[in-house]
Amino acid sequence: MGKGDKKTKRGKIWRGTYGNSRKRKKTKVSKPVTKKEVKEAVEAVVEEAKAAKKKTAEKKETAKKTTTKKTASKKTTAKKSTSKESKEEGEE
Repeated sequence: MGKGDKKTKRGKIWRGTYGNSRKRKKTKVSKPVTKKEVKEAVEAVVEEAKAAKKKTAEKKETAKKTTTKKTASKKTTAKKSTSKESKEEGEE
């Protein structure tokens, strides 16, 4: 009663076969779709797209109004003196 047994479920799994002790799963049968259902589904998707587009447009408008650009202030840094310049200053 193990993997090699042809009649047990474990043996069927091991061999990759089907039979009375290991049934195949039945596939679900879907009902045909009517034209009316298709139209309703398309209309719903179109309405969702319009609503999403409207929301993004509103977000963009509010974002433009609230954001202001700040001017970057430039910082000036002092030049570092090189060793040659410091030697020349010492000689003078």
